[in-house]
Amino acid sequence: MIPSKSDIERILCERHTPEVHNVIKKARIGIAGLGGLGSNVAVMLVRAGVSELVIADMDTVDLSNINRQNYCLEHIGIPKTDAAEQMLRMINPYVTIEKHNVRLGRSNIPGIFKGCDVVCEAFDTPSEKAMLINTILEECPGTKAVSGSGMAGYGRSNEITTKRLFDGLYICGDGIDMENVAGGLMAPRVNICAGHMANAVLALLLKGKV
Repeated sequence: MIPSKSDIERILCERHTPEVHNVIKKARIGIAGLGGLGSNVAVMLVRAGVSELVIADMDTVDLSNINRQNYCLEHIGIPKTDAAEQMLRMINPYVTIEKHNVRLGRSNIPGIFKGCDVVCEAFDTPSEKAMLINTILEECPGTKAVSGSGMAGYGRSNEITTKRLFDGLYICGDGIDMENVAGGLMAPRVNICAGHMANAVLALLLKGKV
Protein backbone atom coordinates (compact mmCIF):
# COMPACT_ATOMS: atom_id res chain seq x y z
CA MET A 1 0.00 0.00 0.00
CA ILE A 2 1.29 3.45 -0.92
CA PRO A 3 1.72 5.67 2.16
CA SER A 4 -0.34 8.83 2.37
CA LYS A 5 1.17 12.24 1.74
CA SER A 6 0.84 13.05 5.43
CA ASP A 7 2.73 9.85 6.36
CA ILE A 8 5.62 10.80 4.08
CA GLU A 9 5.63 14.34 5.47
CA ARG A 10 5.69 13.00 9.02
CA ILE A 11 8.65 10.70 8.37
CA LEU A 12 10.62 13.45 6.66
CA CYS A 13 9.93 15.81 9.56
CA GLU A 14 11.13 13.16 12.00
CA ARG A 15 14.26 12.54 9.97
CA HIS A 16 15.20 16.15 9.25
CA THR A 17 13.27 18.17 11.89
CA PRO A 18 10.18 20.18 10.86
CA GLU A 19 12.24 23.36 10.43
CA VAL A 20 14.59 21.78 7.89
CA HIS A 21 11.86 19.89 6.05
CA ASN A 22 9.64 22.94 5.70
CA VAL A 23 12.44 24.81 3.92
CA ILE A 24 13.28 21.91 1.61
CA LYS A 25 9.72 21.08 0.63
CA LYS A 26 8.94 24.68 -0.37
CA ALA A 27 11.86 24.89 -2.80
CA ARG A 28 11.51 24.87 -6.56
CA ILE A 29 14.54 23.18 -8.15
CA GLY A 30 15.44 22.96 -11.82
CA ILE A 31 17.34 20.08 -13.43
CA ALA A 32 18.78 20.87 -16.87
CA GLY A 33 19.75 17.54 -18.40
CA LEU A 34 18.63 14.13 -17.17
CA GLY A 35 21.68 12.00 -17.85
CA GLY A 36 24.09 10.52 -15.33
CA LEU A 37 24.18 13.63 -13.17
CA GLY A 38 20.70 15.04 -13.59
CA SER A 39 18.73 11.82 -13.21
CA ASN A 40 20.60 10.95 -10.01
CA VAL A 41 20.45 14.49 -8.58
CA ALA A 42 16.68 14.51 -9.08
CA VAL A 43 16.25 11.24 -7.18
CA MET A 44 18.43 12.40 -4.28
CA LEU A 45 16.53 15.67 -3.94
CA VAL A 46 13.13 13.98 -3.95
CA ARG A 47 14.36 11.52 -1.32
CA ALA A 48 15.49 14.51 0.73
CA GLY A 49 12.02 16.04 0.56
CA VAL A 50 12.08 18.48 -2.36
CA SER A 51 8.50 18.51 -3.60
CA GLU A 52 8.69 20.67 -6.72
CA LEU A 53 11.02 19.95 -9.63
CA VAL A 54 11.35 21.42 -13.11
CA ILE A 55 13.07 18.84 -15.32
CA ALA A 56 14.22 19.34 -18.92
CA ASP A 57 15.85 17.08 -21.50
CA MET A 58 15.21 16.31 -25.17
CA ASP A 59 16.68 12.78 -25.30
CA THR A 60 15.23 9.30 -24.94
CA VAL A 61 16.68 6.57 -22.73
CA ASP A 62 19.21 4.38 -24.54
CA LEU A 63 20.82 1.09 -23.55
CA SER A 64 24.16 2.89 -23.25
CA ASN A 65 22.69 5.05 -20.48
CA ILE A 66 21.94 2.20 -18.08
CA ASN A 67 25.51 1.85 -16.75
CA ARG A 68 25.29 5.18 -14.85
CA GLN A 69 21.95 6.91 -15.27
CA ASN A 70 19.00 6.39 -12.94
CA TYR A 71 16.84 4.41 -15.35
CA CYS A 72 15.85 0.78 -15.88
CA LEU A 73 15.77 -1.41 -18.99
CA GLU A 74 12.02 -0.90 -19.26
CA HIS A 75 12.63 2.82 -19.87
CA ILE A 76 14.65 2.30 -23.06
CA GLY A 77 13.13 4.22 -25.95
CA ILE A 78 10.98 6.61 -23.94
CA PRO A 79 11.74 10.30 -23.26
CA LYS A 80 14.03 10.85 -20.30
CA THR A 81 11.55 13.34 -18.85
CA ASP A 82 8.88 10.61 -18.72
CA ALA A 83 11.30 7.98 -17.39
CA ALA A 84 12.57 10.35 -14.71
CA GLU A 85 9.03 11.20 -13.66
CA GLN A 86 8.24 7.49 -13.29
CA MET A 87 11.28 6.93 -11.10
CA LEU A 88 10.59 9.99 -8.96
CA ARG A 89 6.93 9.10 -8.40
CA MET A 90 7.98 5.65 -7.21
CA ILE A 91 9.79 7.48 -4.41
CA ASN A 92 7.16 10.13 -3.71
CA PRO A 93 3.94 10.03 -5.77
CA TYR A 94 2.94 13.45 -4.46
CA VAL A 95 5.90 15.38 -5.85
CA THR A 96 5.11 18.16 -8.35
CA ILE A 97 7.03 17.63 -11.59
CA GLU A 98 7.06 20.11 -14.46
CA LYS A 99 8.44 18.39 -17.56
CA HIS A 100 9.99 19.99 -20.64
CA ASN A 101 10.95 17.61 -23.44
CA VAL A 102 12.80 20.30 -25.41
CA ARG A 103 16.28 21.45 -26.38
CA LEU A 104 17.28 24.14 -23.92
CA GLY A 105 18.63 27.40 -25.27
CA ARG A 106 18.92 31.07 -24.38
CA SER A 107 15.41 31.74 -25.71
CA ASN A 108 13.54 29.25 -23.50
CA ILE A 109 15.70 28.77 -20.39
CA PRO A 110 14.42 31.87 -18.53
CA GLY A 111 10.79 30.87 -19.01
CA ILE A 112 11.29 27.21 -18.15
CA PHE A 113 13.27 27.81 -14.96
CA LYS A 114 11.45 30.94 -13.84
CA GLY A 115 11.03 30.99 -10.07
CA CYS A 116 13.54 28.21 -9.36
CA ASP A 117 15.68 28.68 -6.26
CA VAL A 118 18.50 26.62 -7.77
CA VAL A 119 19.10 25.14 -11.21
CA CYS A 120 21.38 22.12 -11.60
CA GLU A 121 23.35 22.13 -14.83
CA ALA A 122 23.90 18.57 -16.05
CA PHE A 123 24.77 18.90 -19.73
CA ASP A 124 27.45 16.96 -21.62
CA THR A 125 29.39 19.57 -23.57
CA PRO A 126 31.35 22.59 -22.29
CA SER A 127 29.60 24.97 -24.68
CA GLU A 128 26.14 23.90 -23.50
CA LYS A 129 27.24 24.11 -19.88
CA ALA A 130 28.54 27.65 -20.32
CA MET A 131 25.41 28.71 -22.21
CA LEU A 132 23.06 27.47 -19.51
CA ILE A 133 25.06 28.88 -16.61
CA ASN A 134 25.41 32.28 -18.26
CA THR A 135 21.72 32.41 -19.12
CA ILE A 136 20.63 31.48 -15.61
CA LEU A 137 22.92 34.01 -13.95
CA GLU A 138 22.08 36.78 -16.42
CA GLU A 139 18.36 36.20 -17.01
CA CYS A 140 17.07 34.60 -13.80
CA PRO A 141 17.68 37.01 -10.91
CA GLY A 142 17.97 35.31 -7.54
CA THR A 143 18.45 31.83 -9.02
CA LYS A 144 21.68 30.03 -8.16
CA ALA A 145 23.41 27.50 -10.41
CA VAL A 146 25.09 24.23 -9.42
CA SER A 147 27.15 22.64 -12.18
CA GLY A 148 28.86 19.28 -12.63
CA SER A 149 32.25 19.08 -14.35
CA GLY A 150 34.65 16.15 -14.24
CA MET A 151 33.65 12.76 -12.85
CA ALA A 152 34.98 10.24 -15.35
CA GLY A 153 36.86 7.05 -14.58
CA TYR A 154 37.02 5.10 -11.32
CA GLY A 155 38.63 5.47 -7.90
CA ARG A 156 39.98 8.87 -6.84
CA SER A 157 36.77 9.50 -4.92
CA ASN A 158 38.15 12.31 -2.79
CA GLU A 159 39.26 14.30 -5.84
CA ILE A 160 35.62 15.22 -6.49
CA THR A 161 34.86 18.42 -4.60
CA THR A 162 32.41 21.32 -4.51
CA LYS A 163 33.77 24.81 -5.14
CA ARG A 164 32.18 28.25 -5.16
CA LEU A 165 33.36 29.86 -8.37
CA PHE A 166 31.68 33.18 -7.61
CA ASP A 167 28.43 34.39 -6.11
CA GLY A 168 25.60 32.27 -7.44
CA LEU A 169 27.70 29.56 -9.13
CA TYR A 170 29.01 26.33 -7.60
CA ILE A 171 31.01 23.67 -9.47
CA CYS A 172 31.11 20.00 -8.46
CA GLY A 173 33.65 17.56 -9.87
CA ASP A 174 37.38 17.05 -10.28
CA GLY A 175 37.87 19.43 -13.18
CA ILE A 176 39.62 16.78 -15.29
CA ASP A 177 38.65 16.37 -18.94
CA MET A 178 37.06 13.01 -19.73
CA GLU A 179 39.52 12.50 -22.60
CA ASN A 180 42.36 12.42 -20.07
CA VAL A 181 40.81 9.72 -17.86
CA ALA A 182 40.77 5.95 -18.48
CA GLY A 183 37.57 4.01 -17.97
CA GLY A 184 34.94 6.34 -19.38
CA LEU A 185 31.90 7.25 -17.31
CA MET A 186 31.01 4.81 -14.52
CA ALA A 187 28.22 4.90 -11.98
CA PRO A 188 30.27 5.29 -8.75
CA ARG A 189 32.10 8.52 -9.62
CA VAL A 190 29.10 9.92 -11.50
CA ASN A 191 26.99 9.31 -8.40
CA ILE A 192 29.61 10.87 -6.12
CA CYS A 193 29.51 14.01 -8.24
CA ALA A 194 25.70 13.93 -8.35
CA GLY A 195 25.74 13.62 -4.55
CA HIS A 196 27.92 16.71 -4.32
CA MET A 197 25.46 18.58 -6.51
CA ALA A 198 22.40 17.51 -4.52
CA ASN A 199 24.20 18.31 -1.28
CA ALA A 200 25.11 21.77 -2.59
CA VAL A 201 21.45 22.41 -3.43
CA LEU A 202 20.37 21.51 0.10
CA ALA A 203 23.11 23.66 1.64
CA LEU A 204 22.05 26.63 -0.47
CA LEU A 205 18.42 26.17 0.56
CA LEU A 206 19.17 25.80 4.25
CA LYS A 207 22.22 28.05 4.75
CA GLY A 208 22.38 30.23 1.67
CA LYS A 209 25.90 29.00 0.97
CA VAL A 210 27.96 25.84 0.46
